[in-house]
Amino acid sequence: MKFDFCVVGATGMQGRIVTRDLIESGYSVFMCGRDKSRIEHLLKKYGGKTAFDFLDLRNIKHTVKVIKKSKAKVVVNCAEGDWNLNCLKACIISGAHSIDLGSVIPMTKKQLSMGNTLKKKKLIHITGCGSVPGIGNAMLRYADRKFDRIETVKVGFAWDSNIKKFVVPFSMESVLEEFTDKAQYLHNNRIKIVKPVNSLTKNYHRAIGMQREFKSRHPEIYTFQKFCGKRGMKNIEFYAGFPEHSINVILTLIDLGFSSKKPVIFEGKKIKPDEFLTELLKRLEYPKGYKETENLWVSIKGIYHGKKRKILMECIIPPLKGWEDAGCNIDTGMPASIMAQMIFKKTIKEPGSYSPEFIVPPEPFFRELKKRKMLVYENGKIVN
Repeated sequence: MKFDFCVVGATGMQGRIVTRDLIESGYSVFMCGRDKSRIEHLLKKYGGKTAFDFLDLRNIKHTVKVIKKSKAKVVVNCAEGDWNLNCLKACIISGAHSIDLGSVIPMTKKQLSMGNTLKKKKLIHITGCGSVPGIGNAMLRYADRKFDRIETVKVGFAWDSNIKKFVVPFSMESVLEEFTDKAQYLHNNRIKIVKPVNSLTKNYHRAIGMQREFKSRHPEIYTFQKFCGKRGMKNIEFYAGFPEHSINVILTLIDLGFSSKKPVIFEGKKIKPDEFLTELLKRLEYPKGYKETENLWVSIKGIYHGKKRKILMECIIPPLKGWEDAGCNIDTGMPASIMAQMIFKKTIKEPGSYSPEFIVPPEPFFRELKKRKMLVYENGKIVN
């Protein structure tokens, strides 16, 4: 059978969201991953619309074989960002367009540097197609045309839940890295480095309220500078915002050593604490009645027609009926599904390697977000 899309990392949270959104949008999906047991319900529910095969991105040769088996036009990579380059290489060999959810700056640079190779192959690749990066990049593209000069951009996320009990907000490995990896930011045209916990501040966000947030390492620091750099860009900062009950648990886990990538020996086997924690927390279920709300935001300051201008773009993600088991993770999986569909339908058709602010048309993208109850605001006014 020929499938429309191939989802890599389909057995994880984002992979399951992308798969379901694509199928409910009328497409067929070939699911790939390492733990079939976690998606048996989807295979059973969607029958002839999907199938599964084992895939490990560490093995590029086998990855190529699986992608070719799917016969899909577009690959959606939902695996951990460490393997984005492997997946991209496999997609190029397979002759498939591809997107992913983003990674760290060095990985992003490597992916974007492959633009000429992709152009020669007439293939499209977009990295960072989730929430932030993803929706945030499209909001920057939307606001960019309303400035003659852009001097400062701040971008980030803030979320909260109705029940103040810890659940895994998104990839636990990524969460630990956001709390512990040194954060880059641009200040007066110079790259600065700070420990996230040393940059804690408090800010108000629509639909969330006051919340603690901190500077975090994110690829937007690099891609936003590339996009706006010729327009006088001097400052870029990324902020990660978590509710108090979540911050407290995460900091405790870090204090106990669970963020360490240094293996420990247990019963003769090497186990990395961060990987063990990630697998352990996959068993954690949402409390009954649990709901999340998230605000993705981009604040832009600059000059328009000789006058100072500030635009605050926001995307509010409310609880979505029927998707309770995904929380606000829908704002990562669903945008990826939308961007993949835009490539499939040739709404996006320029070959090369991009981040979303360079290639994703905001208006049709925002319309699709609205269908999924995600509203986009410009200075408090809904624009979709």
